[in-house]
Amino acid sequence: MTEPRHRYDARLANRIEPRWQERWEAEQTFRSANPAGELAEPDHPRAGAPKQFVMDMFPYPSGAGLHVGHPLGYIATDVYSRYLRMAGYNVLHPMGYDAFGLPTEQYAVATGRQPAEITAENIDRYRDQLRRLGMGYDTRREFATTDPDFFKWTQWIFLQIFNSYYDTEADKARPIGDLIAAFESGERGTPDGRPWSELSEVERRRIVDGHRLAYVTEAPVNWCPGLGTVLSNEEVTAEGKSERGNFPVYTRTLKQWMLRITAYSDRLLRDLDDLDWFESLKAMQRNWIGKSTGAYADFATYAGDIRVFTTRPDTLFGATYMVLAPEHELVDSLTAETWPAGIPESWTGGHATPAEAVTAYRHEAAAKTDVERQADAKVKTGVFTGGYATNPVNGENVPVFIADYVLAGYGTGAIMAVPAHDQRDFAFAKAFDIPIRQVVAGEEEWDGESAYTDNVNGTCVNSDFLDGLKVPEAKERINAWLAEHGRGEAAVNYRLRDWLFSRQRYWGEPFPIVYDESGLPVALPEDQLPVELPQMDDFSPKTFGAEDADTAPEPPLGRAKDWVEVELDLGDGPRTYRREVNTMPNWAGSSWYQLRYTDPHSDDRIAAAANESYWMGPQDGGDVGGVDLYIGGVEHAVLHLLYARFWQKVLYDLGHVSSREPFRRLFNQGYIQAPAYSDARGAYVPAEEVEERGGEFFHGGEKVKREFGKIGKSLKNVVTPDGICAEYGADTFRVYEMSMGPLADSKPWETRAITGSYRFLQRLWRNVVDEDTGEVTVADAEPGEETLRELHKAIAGVREDYGHLRMNTAVAKLITLNNHVTGLDTVPRSVAEALVLMAAPVAPHIAEELWERLGHTGGIAYADFPVADDRYLVEETVTYPVQVNGKVRARIDIAADAAEEAVREAALAEGKVADNVAGKEVRKVIVVPGRMVSIVAK
Repeated sequence: MTEPRHRYDARLANRIEPRWQERWEAEQTFRSANPAGELAEPDHPRAGAPKQFVMDMFPYPSGAGLHVGHPLGYIATDVYSRYLRMAGYNVLHPMGYDAFGLPTEQYAVATGRQPAEITAENIDRYRDQLRRLGMGYDTRREFATTDPDFFKWTQWIFLQIFNSYYDTEADKARPIGDLIAAFESGERGTPDGRPWSELSEVERRRIVDGHRLAYVTEAPVNWCPGLGTVLSNEEVTAEGKSERGNFPVYTRTLKQWMLRITAYSDRLLRDLDDLDWFESLKAMQRNWIGKSTGAYADFATYAGDIRVFTTRPDTLFGATYMVLAPEHELVDSLTAETWPAGIPESWTGGHATPAEAVTAYRHEAAAKTDVERQADAKVKTGVFTGGYATNPVNGENVPVFIADYVLAGYGTGAIMAVPAHDQRDFAFAKAFDIPIRQVVAGEEEWDGESAYTDNVNGTCVNSDFLDGLKVPEAKERINAWLAEHGRGEAAVNYRLRDWLFSRQRYWGEPFPIVYDESGLPVALPEDQLPVELPQMDDFSPKTFGAEDADTAPEPPLGRAKDWVEVELDLGDGPRTYRREVNTMPNWAGSSWYQLRYTDPHSDDRIAAAANESYWMGPQDGGDVGGVDLYIGGVEHAVLHLLYARFWQKVLYDLGHVSSREPFRRLFNQGYIQAPAYSDARGAYVPAEEVEERGGEFFHGGEKVKREFGKIGKSLKNVVTPDGICAEYGADTFRVYEMSMGPLADSKPWETRAITGSYRFLQRLWRNVVDEDTGEVTVADAEPGEETLRELHKAIAGVREDYGHLRMNTAVAKLITLNNHVTGLDTVPRSVAEALVLMAAPVAPHIAEELWERLGHTGGIAYADFPVADDRYLVEETVTYPVQVNGKVRARIDIAADAAEEAVREAALAEGKVADNVAGKEVRKVIVVPGRMVSIVAK
């Protein structure tokens, strides 16, 4: 049997979809109008309308292209943006590419090609795939972080951070020139008290550099020999391996660029309250920032005071030992020449002298990352330094150990250990035979088998002047005592560490920094930006053996001698400088790209003030500003999102932007999972090579195990959208992804289930177009009452669902209405047009085609979205379930506007209800208007 010539199928879809994509591109359909500058358009269809800035976390383009999990969020923002345009908004919906970074560099090294060439190819691939899916982007605003016109401003922002300091009194960043002026005037004293005028230029610069928000320092870092670069804490797994490549990571002390994000700790916490984000994501940021209140306490030693931060100053009388990080600055001074008499053998680590024990333990600790060191290991390790410290509250001498569970970069790098009231200290004390003294008691006697950690209800004991006080009162009393005696003070501490900003890679943004003969950094002037990477034939990083912890980074740029050594005139005549040979991490470009979308062609600033404030500025006095909707994965909660918030706040403090937050509303989409198959060894096999036989799965004749997991190369379960589009069309793919379930949930991909979305679009087509003739079949007839009710109920529901990102239920309502229309003898034009308009955001190509065939010109993108008529939303009757003693016995239909007494009488008169209450006393009849009737009878 011959298929109808005008049936909607994959062949027709693949004919009309490219045609509409070409038209959208030619007409710049999805352009948005700026209020000023090159992209201002007074004649734009939405000029003067309210704005909405809708944005995706932009992709890192790989050669493999998109798999079906990638577009989930992209399609959702596209559906939402299309709906908003039709609802009357001026919508900014852009797309760009995060293109610097390690994956491209590694592929370039492996293939002997240039990263720039590979990046361009990968971007073209992603762009083509996104276009094939019908994405409605303002393509005039597209950029990649590797474009010189973009990273010029990344470098410029770095210079703003470098040329700023944090004024703690004003609680904001200020230009470094203000700090220098304060030193020059004497308003601010120098560290050693000498007048500013008596200091040498280098001494002054060192003081100033110590206050900058971007600074160079010797710091413990995560060194990954296998990658040849250092990594941030966030890029290291809990197993102490690199997130990229799974190489071992070690702690080394190296000179690195750091950004002083810790200065913003409190503001980063405080402003979370004003953001429309998932509470679970806010909690992740709060935990990462890790604010804790307590006190500093100073323990005296012959080598100087050891300052500790503790959240439990009320337990100071129970401190029976101290622990320093192996890297702590006082370890060498405290390490004794010989072991004190009478100490347990476990304290020595089996070494003849404290120095040998400390050296060996330090080497052992360096082979672990901070993440590994903080994990709750069952066996506690450490060694005694041979030195002692004096407890400030009771004068007792307590032994000082080093142990890897204390980190130099966290707190003060030292802790007072109270084993009776901290489980980790308790385990350590048990392992090393250290006294355990109870100083907080509960109502029941402590069994001594584990630490007693109640920090609210306990009462102080064995604590001198604190005895009898509850923990909260004791904290206040001891804080006052420490301050009064000059041995400490109340304090707030944070878990957040400064942002490690150096990478020993080639494919990254060069720093706009040079070094002069003093070895100190010098900022390049703005007119010398961008600093571009030199062309290098050999840009491979110097890597080392996976277990070689004692090596040091050798950045590839160090080999570009002609680029590194440069003669510049920076205002005092030509001089020779040395460029910074590290590059910025790949998080740099994504920390501010939302701003560039607002004004992508501005050449004199990151964005013109009028455009930035229009798209991102606060909407009222209490609004933090930012992108109106940002969609992406929760995996970026403490990387990209925290970094972007920090950069935005610095720019806000310095007056460059109007909003203090980058993203006012954030939505985390779930993952799409697909079947993955593993063999008897537990190794994954390519999913596309697996056969199903009788409910079991085989690969190469061997039975394999099926599971569902996040789509990706590691599980070998990649499904590409290209094949789906070829077989069904892009609209079917879009409808299926949006109908799979709530956007925030993870859900399994099932190719066979796509046919339901395909059939929906086929029915939609048939409701307008005759499959045999291709003629439009709708009639200029008035819809019946039932159809009007179905139509307006769908309009109200679909508007609500699109507006709240409930795409799956919006599709369900469209299918319900479409099925109703399918059952009509004739399809009224008004109903067909409303149905096509409502389908347009989720299935834009078929909607455009049907809209044009219905006789409309100008496209559907700016057609007004239907508005429900309230008259048809009023239900004439309501169905009440009727419960008798908690069990539903019947249902009654009654007028929606019936009085409560009428509902009560109708319920009691219903036959089954009457039978159930016969012979009983009806004690109570509760009517919940519009919902239910509950009868209590005894």
